[in-house]
Amino acid sequence: MKIHTLAAMLALALSGGAQAATATFDDLSLAPNSHFFPEVTTTFSSGGATFNHSYNEYFAGCCHTDWIYSNETDTTTAGYTNQFSAVAGSGAQGSSNYAIANLGAPSVGYAGPVTATGAYFTNSTYAALSMLNGDSFAKKFGGASGNDADWFKLTILAQAAGGITTGAVDVYLADYRFADNSLDYVMSDWTYVDLSALSTLGAFNSLHFALSSSDNGDFGMNTPAYFAMDSLAVTAVPEPGHAALFLSGLALLGVVARRRRST
Repeated sequence: MKIHTLAAMLALALSGGAQAATATFDDLSLAPNSHFFPEVTTTFSSGGATFNHSYNEYFAGCCHTDWIYSNETDTTTAGYTNQFSAVAGSGAQGSSNYAIANLGAPSVGYAGPVTATGAYFTNSTYAALSMLNGDSFAKKFGGASGNDADWFKLTILAQAAGGITTGAVDVYLADYRFADNSLDYVMSDWTYVDLSALSTLGAFNSLHFALSSSDNGDFGMNTPAYFAMDSLAVTAVPEPGHAALFLSGLALLGVVARRRRST
């Protein structure tokens, strides 16, 4: 059998081993200008990823933590009643649906090991307007002078089986630490973030998200603990069986090549 034929067979056998997947949330059904909020603790899935959604009924309809998905477009209404809108006004790259997390302990799980490519992030309308204008709980970022070195940061941790951290990425959703105040920003558009550093120490099975802010009080962070995400892209890592197949295929190609040289 010719070497190129063996190579083609090997490539075909391995083609299912490493596959890209993207959680766009557009594969989830929503009525126009609405959001997923089932008032029960559950999960939902998109692009091979599973997102947690937690609900504790302190009173009727309240309250959720962790993930919801939405297609709401309200970019102007301030306050808690507008907690399900992304400040960008739509999903990333003009899509309809996107995800919003409220801490909690939002996580994303995968059935097998993956490596990360990237995702789009922005603020919720609730958090963005709070930082830009201040509210009854949180300060206006920059303060009255505009010189306060405020910041709002998302930290993403990747974990392999057994809880081993494989990498971390920080995303500043707002940053007022610049000497030149004209560079200060509250993220208001979808921003692509390279997440390859989450795989620094290898593949992972889950992602975990935390928020921190320069604006804190006696009861913790004053900045509304929300962020939005879309188009989370990963690549599945071949299982051990695929790796063994790959190695045996390479060995077979080597044997064939040696026999051809000897003849």
